[in-house]
Amino acid sequence: MRLDIVTPEKKAFSDEIESVVVPGSEGEMGILKSHAPLVATLQPGELRYLKDGEETSLAIGTGIVEISNDRVSVLTDMAMEEEAIDEDAVEKAMERAEKAMSEETSPEDIAAHRIMIQKSLAQLHVKRRRRKL
Repeated sequence: MRLDIVTPEKKAFSDEIESVVVPGSEGEMGILKSHAPLVATLQPGELRYLKDGEETSLAIGTGIVEISNDRVSVLTDMAMEEEAIDEDAVEKAMERAEKAMSEETSPEDIAAHRIMIQKSLAQLHVKRRRRKL
């Protein structure tokens, strides 16, 4: 099946794969060839795909996934491979977002800070994942 991952900046990935797991709003969703057509929302988290027996992880942000005709399209505001993640910068961004959330802000600002924290956690998870193996 074909996996396309697109961000506002670029096409992050496009190739034939064996399977993919995406962080849906209701939890992780595994997708194999011949999956039923579906559109679902994505939460910030780890996207994992299997190609030629090798698993690759990406930190992704919010967005949607569309499944149709053995094609999986992921439209997201962030897609980063482990090598592209600057752990120190992510930790600092997360600290800034946590500090901003503790100050008096509007509900919209709090929601934006929560999303930033979730994206930061997704990046740190992908970056640190291989250290535990």
